[in-house]
Amino acid sequence: MVTIFPNLIFHHLDDSQQARAYEELTQGSQPHEAKFSHELIGGAAAYEAAKAYEDHVSRNGQPDSHAKAKEILAGVIGAFVDREVETKGLDYIDSEKAKRHAQAQAEEQLNNDGQF
Repeated sequence: MVTIFPNLIFHHLDDSQQARAYEELTQGSQPHEAKFSHELIGGAAAYEAAKAYEDHVSRNGQPDSHAKAKEILAGVIGAFVDREVETKGLDYIDSEKAKRHAQAQAEEQLNNDGQF
């Protein structure tokens, strides 16, 4: 696995369950599999959101509030899940479950890593 950011705020990101889900979903050999679980997509979305959050913090510094940090995560999660739903064939209910699952994981990680 490639380390994306050498000085991660989410320091254990590349070894996480979310990183493995991201790899499985985005590097899998069957790009148009009809059914992926909302947990898999949610985990991958949480990983993608954490990477984007790291990038945001490195370019702009810490967000002013915990609420703003959660907004950043939610925006990335929504875009990632919507893209994967279109390309992988999830239905609307599963996509909403994936978004909730990803948001919960990303927020838990944000809180656990002492960012707020």
